Amino acid sequence: MPDRPLIVIPARLAATRLPGKPLADLAGMPMIVHVAASALKARVGPVVVAAAEPAIAEAVERADVARLVGAPEGAVTVALTDPALPSGSDRVWAAVQTIDPEGRHDVIVNLQGDMPTLDPKVIGEVLAPLADPAVDIATLVAEIRDPAERDNPNVVKAILELGPGAHIGRAVDFVRTPPPGPGPYWHHIGIYAYRRAALARFVALPQSAREIERKLEQMRALDAGMRIDAAVVDTVPLGVDTPADLDRARALLRRKA
Repeated sequence: MPDRPLIVIPARLAATRLPGKPLADLAGMPMIVHVAASALKARVGPVVVAAAEPAIAEAVERADVARLVGAPEGAVTVALTDPALPSGSDRVWAAVQTIDPEGRHDVIVNLQGDMPTLDPKVIGEVLAPLADPAVDIATLVAEIRDPAERDNPNVVKAILELGPGAHIGRAVDFVRTPPPGPGPYWHHIGIYAYRRAALARFVALPQSAREIERKLEQMRALDAGMRIDAAVVDTVPLGVDTPADLDRARALLRRKA
């Protein structure tokens, strides 16, 4: 198992469907602060916010996230990254090179900045597949039980090699269309844990044809022969992409308060 993970949260203001969402107010704090706090509570490792704009960095620093959750001072840091970087993975790697040029951290967890209600326990689960040294990248899935979710092209489905009773399986494909066969079907959760060398290799690869066709970045890794394994978890965290999602997240946080 990796013993020096680093959690990196890429964040930028220029989201197409919900501009400025990292700074959207949720229960009196910006969304990015909620995500950073969940990341610290997971007790996986230090947390870095890879910010595309100074306003995000300022919000995180002003919140003093480590103090909020009782973590040691400096447990959350911020790395400003080029706003023109093409993807969250590129932003994560740029932050890693800034924060840890010596290579102390052997695994990098890419945690999306739009999951403000995420259970911290789920973050730690993503490391489990890396117990197998053949795995380059680990991720998470949850079983799809609603046929509408299976048929929804906005829900990315993982196709796994998963034995009876197993909780970790090899991902052989990712699709937006309904998967073939009788199921079970797996909702892909966009949290990744990369071995450091795998992340460096991944961001250096050109986009693959299937990545472009499906608009799924993980296809680049599969098409390059990299191995992705997924751990099964119980629930799918709420991702905030629209104003309606933001309202749902606010309601969930109010109920938790």
